[in-house]
Amino acid sequence: MSNGTLSPACQHVQRWLDVMVIGHNFCPFASYVREHDSIRYTDVASDDMAAVLSTLQTEFQYLDEHSDTSTTLVVLSAGWTSFDDYLLLMDMAQQSLTHWDYEGIYQLASFHPDYLFAGEPADAPSHYTNRAPHPVMHIIREADIEQALAHYERPESIPENNIATAEKLGCNHLQNQLNACKTHQHR
Repeated sequence: MSNGTLSPACQHVQRWLDVMVIGHNFCPFASYVREHDSIRYTDVASDDMAAVLSTLQTEFQYLDEHSDTSTTLVVLSAGWTSFDDYLLLMDMAQQSLTHWDYEGIYQLASFHPDYLFAGEPADAPSHYTNRAPHPVMHIIREADIEQALAHYERPESIPENNIATAEKLGCNHLQNQLNACKTHQHR
């Protein structure tokens, strides 16, 4: 969705979406919304939690008013490099979603350059399924998720397939691709 000229950080995330998420089919539903230009990118250049949460609330309201926008990627281009700090932010964002009465309407997904799944070895390739060039808070419409999953055979196989793909590609390849998302101009 062309919401003006994208910031460099949003361009990096858009490239990551194309190359890694869609390119490796980590999310089998992403190509549809990308092809239909219904993804909104919002850059938050602040390390202040209140500012990020305020932007998040504004984006929920934007989605309420714009049914042609399927999803929003809130790109955190300043700060939030510590994965632990980011997890705290995501926890506060989830609490805010509930407080603002958006539970059941929207879901939040999380992506971070240093994403680690709990219980997985630190060097596991599976972490790359949730690694992005910048910290990202992904707002997803729950109705869209339910509709997509209803038409997808064996949705429980998505994480299994992602892990298998990541293991086949390996950490070095995936890290190189992730790094390239920040060095190449988006086509």
